[in-house]
Amino acid sequence: MSSRFHRFLVLLLVLTGTALAREVPVKVMSFNIRYGLADDGENSWPHRRDLVAETIRVAAPDLLGTQEVLKFQADFLREHLPGYGFAGVGRDDGEEKGEYTAVFYRLDRFERVDSGHLWLSETPTVPGSRSWDSSLPRMLIWIELRDRRGSRESFLFANTHFDHRGARARLESARIIRGWLEERRPARPVILTGDFNTPEGSDPYRVLVGPGGALIDSHRAVHERRSEREGTFSAFSDRREGARIDWILHSPAFATLNAFINHTRENGRNPSDHFPVEAVLRQR
Repeated sequence: MSSRFHRFLVLLLVLTGTALAREVPVKVMSFNIRYGLADDGENSWPHRRDLVAETIRVAAPDLLGTQEVLKFQADFLREHLPGYGFAGVGRDDGEEKGEYTAVFYRLDRFERVDSGHLWLSETPTVPGSRSWDSSLPRMLIWIELRDRRGSRESFLFANTHFDHRGARARLESARIIRGWLEERRPARPVILTGDFNTPEGSDPYRVLVGPGGALIDSHRAVHERRSEREGTFSAFSDRREGARIDWILHSPAFATLNAFINHTRENGRNPSDHFPVEAVLRQR
């Protein structure tokens, strides 16, 4: 065998291995676990926290975006989800005060490259800031990861929670995130999870999932027809009607293989007042 042919075979094997590695799917989950100090009676956090952790463990996501997480809830999840890395800060002070939009990622799969956060306001670097008609401070947290099983190209995983009252705040938040994305694409593929508190087809949705190569709605990529039973806010019931306000979005650099709403329920109890949503993605 000539040395030139040998080098060709080695190069072919390397390229083939890289192509196959790129095809390893990534399982993503977004989960609003409900504010842990809420007076929810039998659905209060101490009564359902084990079910929250179990729901996540059974789903076994590679990437998890969470909403309404207080520090003691974050500590509980970190303890009960071994093998996951964590990134998150409190929205009130950028440290530990207030709710987190925390993200988790599998340590055996991903290498953390960078991370950061911003407030969805006119002063995005000011901790606790809010603008327009927002009732509370709102945040975007992001983390740059490199897949140990895939290509060497890193990607961004971001997570957010839009205001539940302010319609303009939701629209402006979507615009801020769209601008943030445009600064980083096409250099970095993106996955965005969150509780957006607005339905598919709304103005904020169109800003993020609009024309011009914006983000792709993983659920709609798989389920082309809308269903009356796609609601993701259940108020701790098994009610599935309503708006799909929890989304997993991604840039065109990913393809959606599957997407669904997780309706876990144990002994008449839901883990949260939102159904978690899941998607299986593969980098193209």
